[in-house]
Amino acid sequence: MMRAVPPAPPVARHADALTAALAQLDGVILGKPGQTRLAVACLLARGHLLIEDQPGVGKTTLAGALARTFGLDFRRVQFTADLLPADLTGVSVWDAPNSTFRFQPGPVFSEVLLADEINRATPRTQGALLEAMEERQVSEGGVTRPLPDPFFVIATQNPAAFVGTSPLPEAQLDRFLMTITLGYPDPRAERTLLETGGRSLSVRGLGAVLDAPTLLQMQREVDSIHAAAPLLDYLQLLARATREHGGLLTGLSPRALLALLSAARAWAYLAGRPMVLPEDVQAVFPALAAHRLPPRDPGASMPQLLSRLLADTPIP
Repeated sequence: MMRAVPPAPPVARHADALTAALAQLDGVILGKPGQTRLAVACLLARGHLLIEDQPGVGKTTLAGALARTFGLDFRRVQFTADLLPADLTGVSVWDAPNSTFRFQPGPVFSEVLLADEINRATPRTQGALLEAMEERQVSEGGVTRPLPDPFFVIATQNPAAFVGTSPLPEAQLDRFLMTITLGYPDPRAERTLLETGGRSLSVRGLGAVLDAPTLLQMQREVDSIHAAAPLLDYLQLLARATREHGGLLTGLSPRALLALLSAARAWAYLAGRPMVLPEDVQAVFPALAAHRLPPRDPGASMPQLLSRLLADTPIP
């Protein structure tokens, strides 16, 4: 009698597809494997991603490549000072033949939404998007309409010194699970861009490695990644360290601590492990904490501050 084959552990079911997806993204976003991996982890953890950088370094390309690789519907909205909330969420229009109002969905009704240069829009429009991100639904005309599932927002933000920007307040920044910066390419990647005329950045020819139902299954599997009691102790020690740090105005909130656990689970899942290790927490901590922890000294280097904080916090 043949012995039944046990089911594969959740972290192994989609390992090959995830490896192929990351390889495809790395082939478009040259020389930035850490950033692409953080973006995928953010998607797997059901979060939203904020990319802070100057124009022309590949922010839009990363968003489009991520959507195509995961087989998701993609829309891009250029945020400007005259963009209204209804331009984003949708509006009811009069249907004369049927003598009724008909809701015309806005671009927020997509699986991946790129909010390009979000800090060029008015606070009212920013708030409309961030409300949709938090509630994952849109209310209009007394009717609540759920957004697609999965629903992933990638927002780009220009440096605050740029003309015509309205920086996001701290409470709205907290709606983003992670913040990353792409920065300039390294010399080798930049040379490849020059030799190919930028064709390596094209996302039009990318095929879908995964699809939406598979992504939803992976997101559920991420939730099942085990976090042992000592790991939870470590998270609490990190939170306490941020709250007592003299160089920070505020520390991590309980909601941010839950977000850190979700992000660490996603990172462990990408590594093919069924449980979270301290190294997973350390890998995602800077991207999760940088936009949530205002420094007391505006001129302080957040990467150095966070690195020192991690180094000084003991692992149970």
